[in-house]
Parts: sequence; C-alpha cells; structure tokens
Amino acid sequence: MKYEGIMAIMNIISNFTFILLTFFGLQSLRLDRYISLQRQGSFKLLIVLISVAIGYTCSSFFIDFINNVRSLGYLL
Repeated sequence: MKYEGIMAIMNIISNFTFILLTFFGLQSLRLDRYISLQRQGSFKLLIVLISVAIGYTCSSFFIDFINNVRSLGYLL
C-alpha cells in the first residue's frame, strides 16, 4: 500500500514538473509576437493546452522508463 502511495505522489510531481517546464519553454519562444491582439486570449489557452499535452507525454515516458528499469531486476 505504501509503495502505491509513493508512486502516486511521484507521478503527480512528475506531471506538474514536466508541464511547467514545457510551459516555460513554450513561453520563451515568444510566439505571441506573431499573433494579433484580438487573438491573444485564445492563443494563451492554446499554449496551456499544448503544454499539458507535451508535459504529460514526457512525464508518462519518464515514469514508464523508471518502471521498466525497476522491472529489469526480474530478468535475473
């Protein structure tokens, strides 16, 4: 039971960390310069949604990689 709780906390922290890293990375590209002022609100929403999608995918890869490395012990 304790193992699953630790994995859940690690998964949540990983998700938020990768989403934040992706969000700040996308903001640093300064793509808002190319969008008109009327569409700035929807563009910011798009940036958030893209950040969630990319961050969640990277986090899932990271968690799966850790689980696969842990499972290599069963090979021996």
